[in-house]
Amino acid sequence: MNKNSKIYIAGHRGLVGSAIVKNLEAKGYTNLITKTHEELDLIDQKAVEEFFESEKPEYVILAAAKVGGIIANNTYRADFIYENLQIQNNVIHQSFVHGVKKLLFLGSTCIYPKNAPQPMPEDCLLTSPLEYTNEPYAIAKIAGIKMCESYNIQYGTNFISVMPTNLYGPNDNFDLEKSHVLPALIRKIHLAKLLNEKRYNEAIEDLNVSTLEEAKTYLAKFGVTKESVEIWGTGEPRREFLYSEDMADACVFLLENRDFQDVIKNEVNHAVPSNCHCEQSEANKNKEIKNTHINIGTGKDISIKELAELIKEIIGFKGELSFNTDKPDGTMVKLTDPSKLHSLGWKHKVELEDGVVSMYKWYLNNYKGVK
Repeated sequence: MNKNSKIYIAGHRGLVGSAIVKNLEAKGYTNLITKTHEELDLIDQKAVEEFFESEKPEYVILAAAKVGGIIANNTYRADFIYENLQIQNNVIHQSFVHGVKKLLFLGSTCIYPKNAPQPMPEDCLLTSPLEYTNEPYAIAKIAGIKMCESYNIQYGTNFISVMPTNLYGPNDNFDLEKSHVLPALIRKIHLAKLLNEKRYNEAIEDLNVSTLEEAKTYLAKFGVTKESVEIWGTGEPRREFLYSEDMADACVFLLENRDFQDVIKNEVNHAVPSNCHCEQSEANKNKEIKNTHINIGTGKDISIKELAELIKEIIGFKGELSFNTDKPDGTMVKLTDPSKLHSLGWKHKVELEDGVVSMYKWYLNNYKGVK
């Protein structure tokens, strides 16, 4: 890419998209295209077609998606599969039609089977059933991977799919009803600290309520008091976390330095299509091309209990952490194998403790309190 290349970032307001925009701007890219949902509804096929026709982006980063936690995924199953398929179909197809030089499609490690081997390598995709609660979202993301692969094979496009592990960082979702575990823990423990230290006005402002009693009543639903913070499950499940700015750096690295041919050229069981811009041997011509997506993660995990204790220490909460063992734990281990990414030349830089410190500072300085 050149510094003046026209780059469209779909989903630029989200956790990853905003970090990618920040990374590109810091590296001197000056021709970035962003559109809000109000300006461009990616579910609208005609609107997306007209956008590509008028703007003609050279590079596309597809970070836009309908996302949510376990409850949202399981409750709005139709919405999650329909909206994500529509977004992907429209953006990926129009990228092909309008000759986009490279597209980066962002998915999620929820694509892997419920009982996938740990750590999860790319080639365990579609080897056994998915976790039921997020199955529609996962199927949509798998379709996106296969769509990119198929266009590369049939048309020689240069579309790369990346699957990030659990992400956290600036612009994360701190909604106590909808957020993922790490931002939820930060906010719950922060609010418990405010109550513990009798900083009532700050708690009221954070929650955007009128009275202290209203704040306490709302927080009680989530097991937050001045004395303790309740956490679902035993605290034993282990999870992997990647700082969003590291994720952005990995994405920009791949855009700048790697092509689809680099992803598959060292895969001994993968063929190279005859019309792909890749070198191939006679022996490889009839072999299958699959699992060309790339895990993006740290290859390191931490238990939920250890994570909560780390956040408690960073925030400085003096109360207790309690674990509600009547609530489900979920999958006990979920860890990516980032070997392919490492072989392509990128490794994470931000360790978890440093990332949580930075995220908490961002929360204190930028978060506009809402329930």
